[in-house]
Amino acid sequence: MIEKFNPPTVHEPSGYSHVTISSVGRLAHLAGQCPLDLAGKVVGDPGDFAAQTEQVITNCLAVLEAAGARPADVVRSIVYVVSPDSAVLSGVWDQLSESPLAPAFTAASTLLGVASLGYTGQLIEIDLTAALAES
Repeated sequence: MIEKFNPPTVHEPSGYSHVTISSVGRLAHLAGQCPLDLAGKVVGDPGDFAAQTEQVITNCLAVLEAAGARPADVVRSIVYVVSPDSAVLSGVWDQLSESPLAPAFTAASTLLGVASLGYTGQLIEIDLTAALAES
C-alpha cells in the first residue's frame, strides 16, 4: 500500500505529495534515466527540452515495466533539468504531468535546475524509486 499526504502545517504542493509512505517490503531503485535512444545517443536538437523529456518518459516507462512496476507504484522521484529558468523547469514539469508517466509525480517529488548532467547536450534526467508487490 502507498499512502500520500500533505501535512496541514506546510504549504499545499502543486500536484505532488510532501509525504509518501510505502508499507510494501520491496523497493526498486532505478538508475537515473537519460534522454538516450537505443543507440545510446542523446535525442533531439541542441536545446530541445521537449524531445529529451519525451525520450526520458519512454525510458522511465520501460525500466518501470522491466522492474514489474507502474508509474503509480513510484514512491519518490527526482527530476534534474539543465536550466536556471523557472519557466523551463515548469514546462518540463507540465510535460511530465500530462504524460503516461504522470502518476509517478504525485508521490514525493523534487524538481531541480542544475548546471550540467553526464552526457554532452543532456538536458534532463529522472531518478525513480518504486514500491514492488511481494514476490
